[in-house]
Amino acid sequence: MTQQIALVLGATGGIGGAVARKLVSRGWHVRALNRNVEKARAAEPCLNWVQGDAMRAADVMAAAEGASLIVHAVNPPGYRDWKKLVLPMLDNTIAAARAVGATIVLPGTVYNFGPDAFPVLREDSPQHPVTKKGAIRVEMEKRLEAGSRDGAPVIIVRAGDFFGPGAASSWFSQGMITPGKPVSTVTNPARKGVGHQWAYLPDVAETMVQFIERRERLPDFAVYHMDGFWDHDGQQMVEAIRRAVGGRVKVRSFPWFVVPLAAPFVTFMRELKEMRYLWRDPIRMSNDRLVAELGFEPRTPVDEAIRTTLLSLGCLEERMDDEVAGALAPRG
Repeated sequence: MTQQIALVLGATGGIGGAVARKLVSRGWHVRALNRNVEKARAAEPCLNWVQGDAMRAADVMAAAEGASLIVHAVNPPGYRDWKKLVLPMLDNTIAAARAVGATIVLPGTVYNFGPDAFPVLREDSPQHPVTKKGAIRVEMEKRLEAGSRDGAPVIIVRAGDFFGPGAASSWFSQGMITPGKPVSTVTNPARKGVGHQWAYLPDVAETMVQFIERRERLPDFAVYHMDGFWDHDGQQMVEAIRRAVGGRVKVRSFPWFVVPLAAPFVTFMRELKEMRYLWRDPIRMSNDRLVAELGFEPRTPVDEAIRTTLLSLGCLEERMDDEVAGALAPRG
C-alpha cells in the first residue's frame, strides 16, 4: 500500500509541529519545508525536511510533488510583516494544491469575526472583523474557498487561544506565566466574569487529523469550530494553574494600560492592542457541526493539559515525564 504524503508548512511552530507529529504517528510520510533544514531536523528528526521558503512558489510546488495533503500552518514570526507575507504564502499553497490535487488544512481563528457576531460563533456567522489581522484572515478564507472550487479541497478548524507543548507564541506562555521558572505569579488578561475560549494544542491536532482521515466524505470547503476549554468566568485557567503547581500563587491583572503606550514601538504590543476586544466580551465558538461529524470532540482533561504544558515550559520542578513525552511524540 502506497504511503500517503503530507507537506507541512510551519512544522517548527506549535500547531504545525503538533499536526505533523500526529500524521507521522498515523503512518503518513511527512515533508516539512524550512529555510534552515539542519536546525529543524535536529529538533524534529521524524520529519523529512526540505530546504525552501514558503514565500517562493517554486519551492512550495516542488515540495508538494506527490502529496495528497498540505497543512498550511506557517506564519511570519512575531507578527512581523503580516500584511506583506501571509497572503502570498497562502497563494503559493493554493497553487501547489491545485497542481497536485491535494487537500489544504488550515488552523483557523476567531479573528474573522466582529462584535456583530458575538457571543456565540458558528461556522457561518457573519464575518465583519474590526482588526487588520482579522481582515487578512477573512481574505485567506475567501481565497481558500475559491481554490476549493477549483481542485483544492479545504478543511479549516477554528479554535480558541492555544496552549500546550510547543505553543511558544501564546497568551499562556507569553502573558500569563514565565517559561523556565516555577510559577509563583499568574498574570490574568481576562476580566472577572467574562468567559474566554482556550484550545489545547494536542487536542487541536487530533481534531484536524480526524477530519483529514474523513476528508473523502467532507464538503470541498469544510469548516468546523472547536469548543476546547471554556473558561466560563475568566478565572478557571488561573485555578487550573494553581492546582497544577499544588500551592498558592499570586494573581495579578494584566497591565492593559501599558499596551497602547508601547504599541507604537513594539509590534507584539500593537497586536495585543488590536486583539483586546476578545478579552472584553464572552465569545464562544459552537462545536455542534464538529460533533455531528466526528461524534465527539477530542478533549484532554484540563488539569492534565495544564500540567503537561507547565512541564514542557520548565515551570514545574519535575523532570519531563510520560505525559509531556506523549504530547510531543513521535520525535524519531
